[in-house]
Amino acid sequence: MWNKALDRMLDGFIVTGRLTLTYPDGATRRYGPGQGADVQITLCDPALPRRLVRAPELALGEGYMDGTLTLEGDDLDGFFTLVTQNAAHPPVGLRALDMRLRTWRRWFDQANPAHRSRANVAHHYDLSGALYDLFLDADRQYSCAYFRDPGMTLEQAQAAKKHHIAAKLCLSPGMEVFEIGCGWGGMALTLAQDYGVKVLGVTLSVEQHKIATERAARAGLSDRVRFALADYRSIRGQFDRIVSIGMFEHVGAPHFTEYFDQIRDRLTPDGVALIHTIGRAGPPGATSPWITKYIFPGGYVPALSEMAAAVEVAKLYPTDLEVWRLHYAETLRHWHDRFAANADRARALYDDRFCRMWRYYLKACEHTFRHNHQCVFQFQLARRQDAVPLTRDYLYRDAAPEALRAAQ
Repeated sequence: MWNKALDRMLDGFIVTGRLTLTYPDGATRRYGPGQGADVQITLCDPALPRRLVRAPELALGEGYMDGTLTLEGDDLDGFFTLVTQNAAHPPVGLRALDMRLRTWRRWFDQANPAHRSRANVAHHYDLSGALYDLFLDADRQYSCAYFRDPGMTLEQAQAAKKHHIAAKLCLSPGMEVFEIGCGWGGMALTLAQDYGVKVLGVTLSVEQHKIATERAARAGLSDRVRFALADYRSIRGQFDRIVSIGMFEHVGAPHFTEYFDQIRDRLTPDGVALIHTIGRAGPPGATSPWITKYIFPGGYVPALSEMAAAVEVAKLYPTDLEVWRLHYAETLRHWHDRFAANADRARALYDDRFCRMWRYYLKACEHTFRHNHQCVFQFQLARRQDAVPLTRDYLYRDAAPEALRAAQ
């Protein structure tokens, strides 16, 4: 019964590429017209067809993690190319119903009061620090890098990201900066050391707070950089600048207005904020149940329309919006390749199942950026429309002379 149900579901889902599927009973079926990705999957658990019909995204990820779903040649790139390209087509049948139900539930699933946010953050960011050393750059930038040149190393692209954001903040020495979601402290330390500002960074991760504080002390910047183990909503006072990188994805749709109200209230009258977040280049949706369960509980990638509506309610002025497209796909490719090269060390920290889970996560995200409607938004916001220069030339002053020389 469940084999037949899965057969019908796949027959309607695979409209691009080719899938060859071997069922637990040894029967083999082929789906799709054959142009594009060609993937071979074997199901080794008799319970998998039922699970795939009832909760396909969750069952796919769990099957790969458990080793009960195997890919010919362990071809995750081909697998996710096939899945994401076909998932881009409008859902039908049970898949359409499932998407509607998940969208309706998201206000409950993404409710993130302070205590729940703390638990969600600990799930991911309080993993062993040694894990992140296996695939991040030395500064531990765990967000999209900026590949101004395709030949950049990951370290160069992450440094370019930080300085591009700093340029949008229009900093002057002595300014007070509030960083919402400070990670392991890299951005705050760069702003203090290279731009002469004072920074308060907040995180809910015990591990991140510890490491960031230690880094500030080692760099001799403890007098200019302070890290607090606190929810961003608990901070009072006003700041000249606010920066938030890769944190808005953890806010949750029910809290968007609350977030931007906090931005407004914490900015001085002539202050500027820069919000860097993964975004949907399409209408609002719902988070993958596999991502929610294993990677980012409470997380949600916002649509531009959702962010804009909350900015309007907060009466903030959008002074600039930049959309990064394939930069995160390249960032994730670097992360995956580094993680794979250090698989033995990762296995020593955790186990085989964790390593398969982490590779699945990195590759799933990479291909979502490559083949689906996902990108990065950088929102520059202010309380006054003249708080920043009226043209974008100020962002590229350093590059302008070089470009002029090259054109001559």
